[in-house]
Amino acid sequence: MASHLRLRSALALVTGAGSGIGRAVSVRLAGEGATVAACDLDGAAARETVQLLGRRRGEEGAPRRAHAAFQADVSEARAARRLLEQVQDSFSRPPSVVVSCAGITRDEFLLHMSEDDWDRVIAVNLKGIFLVTQAAAQALVSSGCHGSIINISSIVGKVGNMGQTNYAASKAGVIGLTQTVARELARHGIRCNSVLPGFITTPMTQKMPQKVLDKVTGMIPMGHMGDPEDVADVVAFLASEDSGYITGASVEVTGMRPSWGERGQRSGTPMI
Repeated sequence: MASHLRLRSALALVTGAGSGIGRAVSVRLAGEGATVAACDLDGAAARETVQLLGRRRGEEGAPRRAHAAFQADVSEARAARRLLEQVQDSFSRPPSVVVSCAGITRDEFLLHMSEDDWDRVIAVNLKGIFLVTQAAAQALVSSGCHGSIINISSIVGKVGNMGQTNYAASKAGVIGLTQTVARELARHGIRCNSVLPGFITTPMTQKMPQKVLDKVTGMIPMGHMGDPEDVADVVAFLASEDSGYITGASVEVTGMRPSWGERGQRSGTPMI
C-alpha cells in the first residue's frame, strides 16, 4: 500500500461491495483515505463491509465523515438512480470514484441455456454497469466534478469460456461500454477504465471442485490464483491521479493467462 493517502479527498461508490472483489476494493480505497459508499444487493453484507473499514482517514484537522452502506439492485433503472441520489444526499456531493463490481453467473452450455439465465446475467453484469455509470456520469457532469469510473469486466470477455455464453457476452459488453464512455466523457474530466480479472479466489470460484482448482492453478504461469486484493490494487491505481492520463484501458489481472488453445478448453470453470 502506498505510504501516502492518494484518495484522501475522494468519495468512492463501490457496487457488489458485500463480498469478494467488491469488499477488497472497498477496504483498499478506504485504506487510501477515501470515504466509501458500499452498495450491495444484500444490504447486510454491505453493512458488514463498512464495519471492516474503520474510521475514515482524512487529512489532519479535516472533518471525517463515516463510511456508509447502501442496498440496491443495480439492474433496475429506478434503483440505480435512487442509489446515486442517496449517496449525494448522504455526502452532499456525487462520488468522484465509482467502481462497479456487482456481477453474477448462471453457467450452462449454449445448447441448454435458458432465456431467463441469459437475461438475468446480462441485466446484472452489463445493464447494471450501464445504469450505474450513466447515473454517476450525469451527477458528475451536472456538478462540474471530475471523476474516475472503473468497471470490473473479466478476461472471459476477451477469450470466452466453456459454459459461460451469457457471462462472456456480458463482460465483453463491459469492455466496449467502457471504451465508448471514456471517449464521451473525457472532455468532462471523467476517466473510465475496466479491469479484467482472471481466476481470483472469491466465493464464486470457491464453489469449484478442488480437482478443477488444481488443474486451473497448474495452467497459470505464476502458479497460483489471484486474491481479491490483487484486483483492488489495480483499482486503487486507476482511481487515483497516478493514472491521470489513462482512460479507455482494459487492465488484465490474470497472473498471465494461459493460451486458450493450449491443453484444451476448460469446462464449467467460472472466471470472475
